[in-house]
Amino acid sequence: MLARTSSSRPFSVIASIFCLFGVCGSASAQSIENGKPVASPFEQWDTNSDGFLSRDEFPKRFPAGLFKRIDQDRDGRLSRTEDDRFRESRRSENNGHRNRGGSINDRVRLPKGATVDQDLVYETIHGRDLPLDLYRPQAENPTALIIWIHGGGWKSGSKAGGGPGVFQLLQRGYAVASVEYRLSGEAVFPAAIEDCKAAVSFLRLNAGKYNLDPGRFGVWGSSAGGHLVSLLGTTNDVDQFDTHPVTRKSSSSVQAVCNWFGPSDFLRMNDFPSRINHDAADSPESRFIGAAIQKNPQKVQRANPAKYASAGDPPFLHLHGDKDQLVPFNQSEILHAALQASGVDTTLYKVVGGDHGFGGSKDSREELIEKSIRFFDSKLQSDSP
Repeated sequence: MLARTSSSRPFSVIASIFCLFGVCGSASAQSIENGKPVASPFEQWDTNSDGFLSRDEFPKRFPAGLFKRIDQDRDGRLSRTEDDRFRESRRSENNGHRNRGGSINDRVRLPKGATVDQDLVYETIHGRDLPLDLYRPQAENPTALIIWIHGGGWKSGSKAGGGPGVFQLLQRGYAVASVEYRLSGEAVFPAAIEDCKAAVSFLRLNAGKYNLDPGRFGVWGSSAGGHLVSLLGTTNDVDQFDTHPVTRKSSSSVQAVCNWFGPSDFLRMNDFPSRINHDAADSPESRFIGAAIQKNPQKVQRANPAKYASAGDPPFLHLHGDKDQLVPFNQSEILHAALQASGVDTTLYKVVGGDHGFGGSKDSREELIEKSIRFFDSKLQSDSP
């Protein structure tokens, strides 16, 4: 245990690092300041909202060895669980094991009266359960539902945390579902979209049980999750991805789509400079498809949301940074144009200066979350103007 001495400079430096990393508070759970939710450090650093911190997302101001120290499973990324364990161990050292309240397993601080049903199994594939978490506000009447689909390049990510706006959505009377889907290391396209379709159908089938309005389902996702929610929206009238049994019992359609910087046309992602070569055989897109994308254009076309744009699609809101170096801004432009050409209600908001995850943008993350929720208000809430 570190010695308790106010004159120890090494101790003060280490303590400062721990405070920056969230040991002096909760780094994973949202906090409340002046009655408003404030994004936690973990959420602020997790720029692609996939529930993990990559080395690129980890703040450069921390010592070089700290990332490796926290990364207990040595997978090259930090999970919320690893973050929690690190902070709790540091708290124990620095505070003599005094209990400061709160569980290290907490993921989201809920508004008063809200509840969460964790790990609801929406489908089982070859003995593998597919779960979702359902957050519900205190409400007498059936509520609108926002379904969050996480990002992570289709190869990583987690349903933990419920998405960037879960606290605000619950405060506004929405239910929120956060979905786990099969990643590309487990099953390639179309597995992920088939899973997402099944989750929507499960929630609609059980709407009465969970006090949900089956006619007011919105979807929201970032990066790879933005791609999947866009595909959900443009395939309302397409049944080729309704392969799980539950989709034959209840509709997988959605009524509003919020796409945060998701790909829409894989074969055009290299049109602009990027941090990765999207055409490479080991790119996230190629791994998602199961083969090099340029050598499999027909399969890639099936995965492109823009291909399915049609007049019956629900309203869309796209938020995308014009300096995105991972998913080029043109990806939202392509889908927005395809929807416009089909007469669909679609809005593209350029996040000026924003890189992937909106880092460097003039808009704050809180402002972008609010813009997204107001979109859902306008499309899903019956008392909206």
